[in-house]
Amino acid sequence: MKCDSSLINRIKRAQGQLSGILNMMENDSTCFDILTQLKAVRASVDKAIGILTTTNLIQLIEETNDIKLNNIDAAIDMVIKGVK
Repeated sequence: MKCDSSLINRIKRAQGQLSGILNMMENDSTCFDILTQLKAVRASVDKAIGILTTTNLIQLIEETNDIKLNNIDAAIDMVIKGVK
């Protein structure tokens, strides 16, 4: 599967957020602050899952049928935003 650079960057940001969370834990940050950051990471990973899944599906359809799918961005956005 060909991963878009924006997806790779999204995962790298989540990785950085997780490092920040570990630092917060080691520095005795409040539970509320840590929880807020964990929720942000979860939301980011959920969106990455949606992007990865839909991108893979599009690639498979295009490769299997030797076609190029156009004008499906709105439909893909609805699928990704619906991931929870």
